Order: sequence, then C-alpha cells, then structure tokens
Amino acid sequence: MTDTDAEPKGPQVEADAVVLDAKGLRALAHPVRVQLVGLLRKYGPSTATRLAERLGVNSGTASYHLRQLGAAGFVEEDTERGNARERWWRSVHRRTWFNDLNLADREPEAALAYLQSVAATYTLRTQQTLNELQTMPRAWRDNFDMSDWGLRLTPEETATLYQELREVIARYRPDNPEAAARAPEGAERVGVITQILPEPDALAPSAGASSPQKATGTETS
Repeated sequence: MTDTDAEPKGPQVEADAVVLDAKGLRALAHPVRVQLVGLLRKYGPSTATRLAERLGVNSGTASYHLRQLGAAGFVEEDTERGNARERWWRSVHRRTWFNDLNLADREPEAALAYLQSVAATYTLRTQQTLNELQTMPRAWRDNFDMSDWGLRLTPEETATLYQELREVIARYRPDNPEAAARAPEGAERVGVITQILPEPDALAPSAGASSPQKATGTETS
C-alpha cells in the first residue's frame, strides 16, 4: 500500500518524494492514513467512499483522515474530478522518506507510531498476496518469494548492504503512470519490501557449536 521508506539514513531523495518533518511525522502516525496515502499512490485519485470500501472502514472515517492528510500536505483535492456531491483526492507525492537522524529522538512516540503503521501495512500487503496466491497465474506463483537471511555485520557493512540493495532495485522499472505506459506486455506491479532489522541482543553461538544445515537459501527465524 505504501511507497514508503521508513529509513533513518540520508540517501538522495527523488524529486517526487516528501521528506518527513515533525508535522508530517505526526500526521502519518496512524495506520489508516498510511494506507490511504498508499492507495492513492497505487491506484490514483479516488473518493473517500471508494477508499473506505478498500480499507473496510466507514466513509466518515476515511473523509476525516483524508482531511488531516490534506492539511499536512500529503493529499489534495482533485478538482478536475470532483463535484458538489463527491470529493476526489489524489496523492501529492510518489514516495515518503523518513531520513532525519534526529527526528525520531525529538518525536519518539510519533516516530514509533509511524513505523508501527508502516510495519502493519507491510504485513497486510503480504497477507493479501497470500490470500490470492492460489488463483494467480502460474508464472507469478513460480516467482513469488518470502525469504530472510541472518547476517553478522558491522554498522558500516550494514550501510553498504542497504546502498547495494537500493542500486539493484534502481535498475528496474518503477511503478508510476509514465513507466506503466512504456512497460512491456505482461508487466504487473511487483512489491519489493526490504527490511534491515538489527538484532544487537541476539546471543552469539556457543563455542564449538555446529552450524545447522539448510536445505534452501531461505533462513526463517
């Protein structure tokens, strides 16, 4: 649902992205708002009623959160589509960056609420795909993947890994209206969710302990 980077580093930010400040962080510190922004970015302009149906909430709730997002500059009214009876909304940006090194320290509760909302949205997206997996064309089912690998890295190595992942993803076609118009036949939206999760309290293996054998390249902890 989100094209969201809840990321405390400081990478190059795209022109169509918004960098969260304290006001924006507080505005997005709610799961419904994160999902609303994500839906507008994914599917384009919509009404509160249609968005509410997708989220399983009432239209009044969706309207309230859209107004709050509008006040914070994340969405705006699409006056070309709206009328006296029904307001249409569109996203102002394609991506969100959370990359202020000090913002989380200044706004710890809002930062945690925002990150938890993003995590919940990722979980929902995964579950939706799983619910539809058996009815997907075989070509897509064959290329579905859920993997995790445990690595032992320094903070510097972790930063390098993150940058290398970004460079790989950047080689592929983004999902936006312009790219969609040029995409080859058969191209569909594919969500790539990256999570680099430090585990500083994880116990080191005892001396002499043998490493478990893995049958596949996937390690699930």
